[in-house]
Amino acid sequence: MNIQPLEQGNLSARAYVALREGLIAGQFRPGQRLVMQDLADQLGTSVTPAREACLRLVSERGLELRSGRFVTVPALTLARYMEVRTIRLSLEGLAAGLAAQNATKDDIDKLTAIQKVFEKADRAGDPELSFRYNRDFHFTVYRLSGMEMLVAHIESLWVSMGPMLTVFFKEGEHKYVGAAEHLTVIEGLREKNSEKARAAMERDLILGGEDFLRFLQGHEGFVAP
Repeated sequence: MNIQPLEQGNLSARAYVALREGLIAGQFRPGQRLVMQDLADQLGTSVTPAREACLRLVSERGLELRSGRFVTVPALTLARYMEVRTIRLSLEGLAAGLAAQNATKDDIDKLTAIQKVFEKADRAGDPELSFRYNRDFHFTVYRLSGMEMLVAHIESLWVSMGPMLTVFFKEGEHKYVGAAEHLTVIEGLREKNSEKARAAMERDLILGGEDFLRFLQGHEGFVAP
C-alpha cells in the first residue's frame, strides 16, 4: 500500500480521491482490512477525512464497513465479478463507440504507443506494469468519448475491479493479453467505425474474463492473508 500524504485543501475530498485511486490501481487486495487511523497517518490527516472518504467509498460499494475503526476491501467472489462485468460491457462498449467519433491521429498514435508498452510488459512477466498500461489503454479510449459522467461511472466500476485484477495479474495464468482486440479498437477509432470499436472493446472484456473466471474457480471468496 503506497498512499502519498495529502496537500492542504479539502482533505476529505482529497482523501477520497487518493483511496479511490488506490483501489482502481490495485494497491489493495480483496479482503484487506484498512484501519482508518492507519490510513489517516499515511495521508497525513486526522482520522475524520479518512473516515469520511471511507464511508463515501462504502456507499459506492468499493469498500465494506466492518466497524467504526476499519473497513475492508470486498472479497473476491464470482457474483461480484459477474455483476461488475455485466455493467462494464454496456458502459465501456458505449464509451469506445463514442470515442471512434472523436479520436484524432495524435490520439490513435498515443494509444498505439501505450499498447506496445503493455504487450512488452506482459511478455516480460511484469504484472504491475501490465496492469498499469492495460488501464492506461482503456481509460485513454474512454476519455475520448467526451462524456465525463460516463467515464466517472466506469471509474466506479474499476474501483471494484482493481483489487480483483491485482490478484489475478500477480497470481493467475492469463493466456489472453488483449493485443488483438486492443488493436481492433484502434482500427475502429482510426476508421471512425463506432460499431467496430464498441464490439472489440466488449470482446476484450469477455475474452479477458474467461481467464479470470478460470482463476476464480480456485480463488472464490479469496481474502488477503
